[in-house]
Amino acid sequence: MNVAAVNVMDAQSLIAAFGLAGILIIVFIETGLLFGFFLPGDSLLFLAGVGASGAAAEVFHRPGFHLSLPALLIGAPVCATAGAQLGHLLGAHVGPRLFLRPDSRLFKQEYVAKAEAYFTRYGAGKAVVLARFLPVVRTFLNPVAGVLGMRAREFFVWNVLGASLWTVGIILLGHRLGDSLKGSIDSYLLPMIILIIALSLVPVLVEAIRARRAAPPSRPEERPARP
Repeated sequence: MNVAAVNVMDAQSLIAAFGLAGILIIVFIETGLLFGFFLPGDSLLFLAGVGASGAAAEVFHRPGFHLSLPALLIGAPVCATAGAQLGHLLGAHVGPRLFLRPDSRLFKQEYVAKAEAYFTRYGAGKAVVLARFLPVVRTFLNPVAGVLGMRAREFFVWNVLGASLWTVGIILLGHRLGDSLKGSIDSYLLPMIILIIALSLVPVLVEAIRARRAAPPSRPEERPARP
């Protein structure tokens, strides 16, 4: 496949082009480097599970294409853990300078604020685990944890738990559905990916609604009295 034609926002295109190695590298980048927040983590893991099922060749339109399920179940959590540890390390050593960059087309200061809000609201350990299931937040929370002084050993324990639940859970879901729907999965693939992305965005929407309700009502501007 022509690498230049790969759509980095399309998990199916990424897996077809780069296979297992690409999946593991992308998982590491998305959780370890700030510029990786836009990568399709949830749909990538789901389709990786499908790629390890009996429906792999059907979905990726490549006869004989198949991913190793054991390699995914071992490699994905390891790479997700390592990526997050790198993010935490950068946050602890580089500090706030990581986040002093101005807003751009990809980077927004609100991403950092959102990650810090989760850290404050849920506490260190719970925030690290829950962030795994939240796009964007799972990228920025790790360096934020380092900036806020979360100890590396404590972060590692919660990081391993969150990385394992996130990667293994979604991969196994894709694998199970791929085997169950073999022969007709093309009809269900897009709706399932949309559902997974929608579910991952639910906590973000809930948080936004809570923040909006908690915000004090805006006061109307006082108008000078008429003479």
